Amino acid sequence: MSREILSVAVFVPEEGHEEQALATVRELSGVLRDGGYSRDILYRGAEGEYVLVRHWKSDESRRAALEDAEAQRRWAKLAHEIRILKVYESLEEVML
Repeated sequence: MSREILSVAVFVPEEGHEEQALATVRELSGVLRDGGYSRDILYRGAEGEYVLVRHWKSDESRRAALEDAEAQRRWAKLAHEIRILKVYESLEEVML
């Protein structure tokens, strides 16, 4: 059975692109959700940075999303709208 994968990306919108960047993030999240690949939660920090938490359904879902033409279009658009500060491709839970 495949396990969910947690990914986190921290980014800031390029100057003058905040509204468009957020619209593109929403579109991408919708494409990934509707495709059954993942679910996203977006947070905003006090200094204007955004933290996108993505729960991939599985590694297979993540690979399939990378080949989805609609998702690829949104990722290409975002490349011109945001500056990525940090990415955690895969985080594992540590039991407390």
